[in-house]
Amino acid sequence: MSAFSDDELLERLRNESSRDKAFGEMVARYRERLYWHIRKMVIVHEDADDVVQNTFVKAWKGLESFKGESQLYTWLYRIATNESINFLNQKRNRQMMSVEDVGYELSQSLHHDAYFSGDELQLQLQQAVLSLPEKQRLVFNMKYFEEMPYEEMSEILGTSVGALKASYHHAVKKIKEWFEISNF
Repeated sequence: MSAFSDDELLERLRNESSRDKAFGEMVARYRERLYWHIRKMVIVHEDADDVVQNTFVKAWKGLESFKGESQLYTWLYRIATNESINFLNQKRNRQMMSVEDVGYELSQSLHHDAYFSGDELQLQLQQAVLSLPEKQRLVFNMKYFEEMPYEEMSEILGTSVGALKASYHHAVKKIKEWFEISNF
């Protein structure tokens, strides 16, 4: 990992002579964090790898238009979030499934995922999270698992802090209800 700050890294990304190396540093710096954010949404390891790759391809293509009005990581996170949502929508459309069916399919894939190492309670939590509507699932993952402040989530998702708090509140309530119904 380099000692460059994000601002210095961004300057190096804007300089044609250092762009390739700086991009490699950016990938090394943020790949794992983006992977886990994406993985919580798409569930399947191979799909998450594909979405991460698409995220960095979009970032590379969008470097010229990035104005630096947000943090570099926030910009990448926004791309990763949009790519994850696009991936799930394409999957749903290809298989002609409802949103609920996609959530069910993803939760079933947890049982067969060699990369999922959680215990039964963690599996149940993931299934409960997958039962949420897409927006609530995204907000819950960002707040609960990644401990992201609402202000940062607001910048990434382009949604007000109040709306995010409401989404999180509803998500938590639905997860509690899911556990009550499951008698877990």
